Amino acid sequence: MTQQFEIYVQNKPGDVAWVAEVLSRNSVNIRGISTDLGSAQPMIRIVTDDEASARSALRAANLEFSEREIDIISLPDRPGELAKVAKALSRSGVNIESIYILGTHGNSVGEVAIATDDSIRAREVLFKYL
Repeated sequence: MTQQFEIYVQNKPGDVAWVAEVLSRNSVNIRGISTDLGSAQPMIRIVTDDEASARSALRAANLEFSEREIDIISLPDRPGELAKVAKALSRSGVNIESIYILGTHGNSVGEVAIATDDSIRAREVLFKYL
């Protein structure tokens, strides 16, 4: 099970730099990052390679954050693959609440982080991609 950190910020210049610096000073590698800075509660979403160290670093820096379970799936890197996954989740009544690409392995497989409103049901649907 992988955790996504949702770090609440003020949406001002330097927020992303500060979070990245806090993690780098603690030797935490950022695997994936996305921002939602235009919302009522601006946040930076991060997936790291060391959740315990990330948690400790964020607390030490007095950054407000929450954690959320995500699923990381591997998809062939070609048109339509994400559409298939999104459609399968939709048909099962699972809502995607956040999604972003973490990276690729070689030339043919991409890793995607997905947070949903029903992680148990999502895992049943995503079983073949996990």
